[in-house]
Amino acid sequence: METRSIKEEARRLIDKLPEASTWDDLMDEIYVRQVIEAGLTDSKAGKVISVDQVRAKFGLRK
Repeated sequence: METRSIKEEARRLIDKLPEASTWDDLMDEIYVRQVIEAGLTDSKAGKVISVDQVRAKFGLRK
């Protein structure tokens, strides 16, 4: 997997936005990217729980 700098990733995010994008659109893209990366980091570190554990926590049926 290719490693890019934050600046390169920010430019890539900006370049893929439509011309009529707002600051909120950009901030949303950055937030989503940040949350996904945090989740991937947690997953690699083994900080995960099973679907059954989530269902039990929220009282959901299987």
